[in-house]
Amino acid sequence: YTNADGEDVSLSEESRVRLRHLDLIMRPAARDMVRLRAGVMKSLRRTFDERDYLELETPMLQALHGGAAARPFKTHINAYDEDLYLRIATELHLKRAVVGGVDHVFEINRNFRNEGADSTHSPEFTAMEAYEAYGTYDTMAELTKSLIQRACMDTLGTMVVTLADGTEYDFGGEWANIDLYTSISEAVGEEITVETPKARLEELAEEHGISVAPYWVAGKIAEELFEELVGSKLWAPTFVRDFPEDTSPLTRPHRSKPGLTEKWDLYVRGMELATAYSELADPVIQRERFVAQSLEAANGDPEAMQLDEDFLEAMEQGFPPAGGMGMGVDRLLTAMTGLGIRETITFPFIKPQSK
Repeated sequence: YTNADGEDVSLSEESRVRLRHLDLIMRPAARDMVRLRAGVMKSLRRTFDERDYLELETPMLQALHGGAAARPFKTHINAYDEDLYLRIATELHLKRAVVGGVDHVFEINRNFRNEGADSTHSPEFTAMEAYEAYGTYDTMAELTKSLIQRACMDTLGTMVVTLADGTEYDFGGEWANIDLYTSISEAVGEEITVETPKARLEELAEEHGISVAPYWVAGKIAEELFEELVGSKLWAPTFVRDFPEDTSPLTRPHRSKPGLTEKWDLYVRGMELATAYSELADPVIQRERFVAQSLEAANGDPEAMQLDEDFLEAMEQGFPPAGGMGMGVDRLLTAMTGLGIRETITFPFIKPQSK
């Protein structure tokens, strides 16, 4: 900007984030992002409202963390002298609402994950999750595409958005669908399936410079191969379908492909933007999956879920077949603008300055 003396003055990206009030004063683009974010939130809620979804608020302080594979933040409640976790996902409580008869439910609010911070990750972030009784992952794919395309039209007036570097990106039309294991096979030049031995997957990972943690299951190695060789290169909006059971503990077994689940991840410009399941509805299988996750945690996996007896008790009352989806709202804004995640969050968490 130009100051009162006619001099050109600029703030570094670090300063803009730390001193957002000055950034908002100085840069119209910063104020435009605040307006865009508000417009996107309004659009998402409008789409849900038109589809008869009810908005719910679920607990951020939880005795057990679950609903995602992620490291939690831990805190302590003095009143009960108990350790608690900041939630990593809203899934398990929203599903309890579905058990209780709230057939179409969503939440847009903060999640917290004690992991890395970079251009696509923030320790606290705004997540959107939705569940629809008697839906499937196909139902949720249509919903997700509608949410994103409507948000583009409502806020920018077009599905062909202009990114920060001046290039255009097209969210319009139909979106591609690819199969996870088929795409890995094409990338490595040999057939890879859910039956491929872990030892062979480890060899392929080493060949492609991917470090494998000792506690990783075979499905996790396959997913890392995909991310490195395929996912990071997917430009147009693409649904990547049918993930392995050992990495998808809350997902319904695939209706026709043994060992796989009905799950997709949506990739936009090489970035995972959203995910969806045909939800697992069988409490017996869910207990088996949770036990397997507990064993993975005992084997050293810091992202494995805990066995949640309260959630299992709710499922035993009768959880209907359902579709569920989740999407990072900050990442959606990144996808729409081409800016880093710290630019899309008005007041992002940043490393404290040393005193």
